[in-house]
Amino acid sequence: MTRRPIGKTSWFTVLLIVAAIALWALDQQRALDSKEKNPPAAKQTEKAEKAEKPSPAPASKPSTKPARAGRYEIYQNCRLAEARNNDGDSFMILLPDGRKKEFRLYYVDTPESAFKRYAGGDSNHERIRQQAAELGGITPEQAVEIGKKGKAFTLGLLESKPFTIYTEWDSPYNDERYHAFVEVIDQGKPRWLHELLVERGLVRMKTKPADLPDGTPVSSHREHLRSLERSAKKKEVGAWGL
Repeated sequence: MTRRPIGKTSWFTVLLIVAAIALWALDQQRALDSKEKNPPAAKQTEKAEKAEKPSPAPASKPSTKPARAGRYEIYQNCRLAEARNNDGDSFMILLPDGRKKEFRLYYVDTPESAFKRYAGGDSNHERIRQQAAELGGITPEQAVEIGKKGKAFTLGLLESKPFTIYTEWDSPYNDERYHAFVEVIDQGKPRWLHELLVERGLVRMKTKPADLPDGTPVSSHREHLRSLERSAKKKEVGAWGL
């Protein structure tokens, strides 16, 4: 069987079909390119809004620098830290920046809460006798009981909620124990811890005085504390009731 050669007309038809297919493909590609370059209005608006919307500013880190009141640094939201030597007038505090430091109250001294003997033969017995004498002449044993009550009052109050301290980081004995005023909330009002201890007859006024953070001088505040002490004696509270 012999094949019939393709005529000129048939070749012309094939070429027309191929050309038509090529033109159709070219039109499809042009339409696709135009769609990508000119997206629908809604998408253009969305892209514009995203471009115009500013990126959120990075969150700033909270400042750890303490506030000040005169010569004192102020540390709020402090917590009592557990320590073997915590007592009625000195205790370890967890500061808001994570440090643990031991602080001592201005103005007041709670009696020792236990009789102790130390290495080398020393003891705190003489100190307890002095505390007893200045708390109305009670016995040393009674002074220790007042010391226990003062310790329980202070630590219970400081454990119950955060508090604020004011300190200038003075350490008279260079023993990393610093003086401070401690502000607590008592019956819904801010109060100085050392005042509350005086009101309850749980301390003698013996240790270092200082001007208050609000500028009240030592002389005025000492007289205020003496007035609180006289009231405690009249009411016969704490050591003044023994």
